Amino acid sequence: MNNDWLMKNTFHYSEFMDISRLVEVKKQKNLSISLCLPTLNEEKTIAKEIIIMKSELMTLYPLLDEIVVIDSGSTDKTLEVAKAFGADVFEADQILPELEKFRGKGENLWKALYVTKGDIIVYLDADIKNIHHRFAYGLIGPLLMTENIKYSKAFYDRPIAIGKNKVRPTGGGRVTELVIRPLFSLFFPELTQIIQPLSGEYAGFRELFEKIPFPIGYGIETSMILDICEKWGLDVIGQVDLERRVHRNQDTKALGKMSFVILKTFLDRIKKLEFIDLKKETFNEMIQYNLVKNEFKPDIFNVDGLERPPIIEIPEYREKFNIRP
Repeated sequence: MNNDWLMKNTFHYSEFMDISRLVEVKKQKNLSISLCLPTLNEEKTIAKEIIIMKSELMTLYPLLDEIVVIDSGSTDKTLEVAKAFGADVFEADQILPELEKFRGKGENLWKALYVTKGDIIVYLDADIKNIHHRFAYGLIGPLLMTENIKYSKAFYDRPIAIGKNKVRPTGGGRVTELVIRPLFSLFFPELTQIIQPLSGEYAGFRELFEKIPFPIGYGIETSMILDICEKWGLDVIGQVDLERRVHRNQDTKALGKMSFVILKTFLDRIKKLEFIDLKKETFNEMIQYNLVKNEFKPDIFNVDGLERPPIIEIPEYREKFNIRP
């Protein structure tokens, strides 16, 4: 396998630390940039993310034009906190309310396309404990400073929590190494050059995001890479080393559910792209077991595989952004 892409399209965030230069290029190209934070019960981390991004990349340097929070129905104080610190806050169910309502990260990201204004959209997870403005400007850098890159993806070391105030310096990324990297190796070995395909931090031009479907759940990162590569090729993707990301880690059972969704998304996508011919339909239930009073009880997690179509196909979106059919 040729590793030319890895050499040409991999960056370190420090290459873009001259934020004033990024602002200058943004103005020259007449571009606007939106930051979207999808949330579900993130009251512990959302304030710090908004404060840092707003102070460093709006007040000090006008790189971001807006910070938008899209919430999936938080039951804590996420919405109140986000509003108090100056983000534009939307409940996902209230965006395009005439459509059937779904819950999931992909749903939030898709609906963000309707309420944001930017030519470039930065998506960051809202649970980053070591948040720093490099998470945004590092991803924006390749989009502004190169001509070919239209989608940039983060990678980093992911310390894994092993107890109260204890962190192991390497680890994390378990679903990537156990699920998606083996699948890429089998079907798309060129995509193994993407260090962390499941990272939740990425940025891209609206003109790409609006033309691809969005699965409503965990499969969004996988499908996004496959669809962008299929439509525009690997060369439009860049990846940026952000060095370190600390967040809450999930247990093995939760990772099993995530893996199931990603596997189903992958199989559905390569079937749709006619890369594989499945002789039977796959099932939608992830079956796990709990030991209850010395008896194993099935714990069934259902995945409906729903996805939103490219938002450019939605009449309300075309009307809002003055796009002809």
